[in-house]
Amino acid sequence: MGCQTKEIDQVTTILGLRSKDAATLLRYFRWNKEKLFERYMEDSDKVLHSAGVYVDGKDVNMLVPAKKLPSDLQPFMCEICCDDDPEIDTVCVACGHRFCFTCYQHYLTQKIRDGESRRIECPQDKCNVIVDEATVQRIVAERTMIRYRELLNRTFVDDIDHLRWCPAPDCEYAIECHVPSTSLTSIVPTVQCNCGDVFCFGCGYPDHQPAICAIVKKWMKKCEDDSETANWISAHTKECPKCNSTIEKNGGCNHMTCRKCRHEFCWVCMGPWSEHGTSWYNCNRFDERSSSEARENQTQSRLSLERYLHYYNRYANHEQSAKLDQDLYQKTERKMEEMQQTSDLSWIEVQFLKKAVDVTVQCRMTLKWTYAFAFYLAKTNETALFEDNQRDLEMATEQLSELLEKPLEREKIAQLRQAVLDKSVYVKQRREVLLEDTAKGLLEGRWSFIVDVK
Repeated sequence: MGCQTKEIDQVTTILGLRSKDAATLLRYFRWNKEKLFERYMEDSDKVLHSAGVYVDGKDVNMLVPAKKLPSDLQPFMCEICCDDDPEIDTVCVACGHRFCFTCYQHYLTQKIRDGESRRIECPQDKCNVIVDEATVQRIVAERTMIRYRELLNRTFVDDIDHLRWCPAPDCEYAIECHVPSTSLTSIVPTVQCNCGDVFCFGCGYPDHQPAICAIVKKWMKKCEDDSETANWISAHTKECPKCNSTIEKNGGCNHMTCRKCRHEFCWVCMGPWSEHGTSWYNCNRFDERSSSEARENQTQSRLSLERYLHYYNRYANHEQSAKLDQDLYQKTERKMEEMQQTSDLSWIEVQFLKKAVDVTVQCRMTLKWTYAFAFYLAKTNETALFEDNQRDLEMATEQLSELLEKPLEREKIAQLRQAVLDKSVYVKQRREVLLEDTAKGLLEGRWSFIVDVK
């Protein structure tokens, strides 16, 4: 309300209007003061009429008993309920159209219940004069007035470009961000609300760095397309590459060990896990099948589908892993209690485990969107650098996730604590490197995309 009052006072002072009329004008122009001043200076009468502001220099008694009305208005009869009792109270706004108090109250209450607040017009047919806030307050019940003010506040935030409501459930905070919509092709305006929710100011989705809003919208639409997703078999279970035993993923870590043959492999690419810490690690990079033999065996449409499935599989896997890592919070809390009881560490000192889980979940969400970004990224010399940063972050995140899922050994608590702390710092650094380089590339126009993102 403070921001609205400040804007209203400024217009009142400059244009010399009553505050209630200034408020009506601002809401009509959706709080765009520059446009209001420009149009008002061109033709003030036209602007006032269009906005529903009635200014004739006379004071109109808003609430008057029927028997005390001027002689030219007697006998009074309400045009809504046809009541002509001289004892009834009458109501009108600046236009002078009078109705009985009960009908006016019912009219305003119903409008507010229907979600209207900014432009509630006089009940008279073809009259566009706006019922001001002061009049509403004098007529409706307190509960309805609270709802009315909530609606006014909501429309105020909705009308201001640099304000947006926090999308978190039951959160009533509004966020201010001065990144113009024209910059959304080169900036991901990530903001954090006082409630702790982190989201993109541009589109309202949860934080989707490093992908810009246009890519996120295209990717989400593509993922919802049945022609694409119908061909993708959900990877909740997979077969062991060695013995073909069916395996279900029940944790966030992608390092899988077959219980039957003890074969260790990567859940994402199904390759041997032994190669995922060496220079042969290539899980994140899509093979374009440049050989002529491969191109002869596959049609272009099949290659396109396989390319989509490559990125979608990894996108969905990190999303699923992040959800599974949420369950890790409960396990971590129990592990923290056990660690405190079996060592000389205080409760504050064992918080490193929870912070490490926070880092893991955050990085998985970042990695998820790197695959949406990479799907639309055209192959250039810069692409390799992005994929290298993506691979390094992915490797580090998997290593941290594996550390967090290790069983607690009393004699190795100190070593585990140091290992988790070191790896958490490294993982955060790798995330910052990836995001900073990608953001810099967007600002410099370094990245090329296979679709139009303007």
